[in-house]
Amino acid sequence: MVKTLQPKDYAEVIYVGHFFRQGYVVVMDLTLLSDDEARQLVDFAAGLICGRGGDMERLSPKVFLLLPAGRLKPALV
Repeated sequence: MVKTLQPKDYAEVIYVGHFFRQGYVVVMDLTLLSDDEARQLVDFAAGLICGRGGDMERLSPKVFLLLPAGRLKPALV
């Protein structure tokens, strides 16, 4: 299952971590954030990937796909 999240501020990063840890593929859409806030969320996601395993792929300048370890990229993404 793919969970798409569009945080409105850094405080919503908790949801990215929650769904990723639950094994969901997460699409993180940062288009509503300033460049500085978006960078902070990307840094958080990079740490999450390093700590929990998995992969992160940029789909567009401010949209990222987070794949938990052992999950394959969905065909529709």
